Amino acid sequence: MNIKDIFKMSLTGLSTHRVRSFLTILGIVIGITAITLVTSLGNSAEELILGELKTLGPNNIFVIPGRQDASFASGSALLTDSLKEKDVDALSKKSNVPGAVKVVPFVFGPVTVSFDAENYSTTLLGGGGGIDEIYGLETKDGEFFSADEVYQKAEVVVLGSKVAEELFGNSDVVGQKVKMKDKTFRVIGVLEEKGQSPFVDFDKVAIVPYTTAQQYILGYKYIQRIAITAKDEASVAGTVKDIEQTLRDSHNITDPDKDDFFIQTQKDLAATLSTITSVLTLLLASIAAISLVVGGVGIMNIMLVSVTERTKEIGLRKALGAKNSDILSQFLVEAVLLTGIGGVLGIFFGSLFSYLGTVIAYRFYDINFPFSSPISGALLGIGVSTVIGFIFGIYPARQASKKSPMEALRYE
Repeated sequence: MNIKDIFKMSLTGLSTHRVRSFLTILGIVIGITAITLVTSLGNSAEELILGELKTLGPNNIFVIPGRQDASFASGSALLTDSLKEKDVDALSKKSNVPGAVKVVPFVFGPVTVSFDAENYSTTLLGGGGGIDEIYGLETKDGEFFSADEVYQKAEVVVLGSKVAEELFGNSDVVGQKVKMKDKTFRVIGVLEEKGQSPFVDFDKVAIVPYTTAQQYILGYKYIQRIAITAKDEASVAGTVKDIEQTLRDSHNITDPDKDDFFIQTQKDLAATLSTITSVLTLLLASIAAISLVVGGVGIMNIMLVSVTERTKEIGLRKALGAKNSDILSQFLVEAVLLTGIGGVLGIFFGSLFSYLGTVIAYRFYDINFPFSSPISGALLGIGVSTVIGFIFGIYPARQASKKSPMEALRYE
């Protein structure tokens, strides 16, 4: 018997019990749907994050206080106070870091901005002159503070578009006075809508000179982050080495293993975040794959029932000359067809739900989540479902092929 005949008989056997066949593959459909959905959303999240990272600029280098903890990223480093004003001065000297064209210190923390009876809790971002260039920020009204205003600890603030809207509505904002920590600040600018960056939502931020933030709001003298712009992408690696040496000299560190700071570039951040999203996607996909095993057991069970129900058919076919290998092939092909169809349906529904998820994220949460349905995920789904069908179908197929034709024909 050729493969075409086996395939045709397998389809006939499955179509005879359509409802049972559908219920049999339901576990496979759910499992492949879950895997496809997780893989698709994982890829979408990675594309979104890496896209946001590109807004930081490939020439930007970030110095962060504390030691980098590989097991906990950089969250604990923000609690340290190893970076000081003297470090900013040292890094600003051309003789120390010749490849740097801009050095901008940052501090940040929670704050409540008040205007009349209106209050808005948000993130305070204190920066040096040039903070707008580091993050690619533009104002739709007013302007950013100058280097002189940073030096003078000027009581001025640039508001994110959402903060301005919540506090002032449609009124003119520039020139108005707001309060933060019982201190009055003059609004000198309102940002264009920009949305979430890898570190802060610029629509919901209040930006002041970092010296002002330290003196009047946060109450500390250390720096939480220093951004350095290299003259071009090719000079980033050399600039990083100069930064490391300058800070070690400033902190009297001779052993690199005892550095009380670490450095991140766009490339470093992209690699770290890509690894994190890949691991999370793999973990979630592995959990979803458990349902495939359950579905495979269900297929084995139904195929065994099918073998028993079709005992007379097996006996008749053997009496007419069918070999054991023909019977085994037929039932094995039936199992693989079931799981293969389940895999295709799972990929379809997984991609559909993923697309609907991106639409919901955009319409209801204003997150521009890119839709991604990787070919590798589809091929993996079909491959896994086919393998499941083969593994869990081979035992019932062998049981069918081993039946004696005489006993099968006498079976009631």
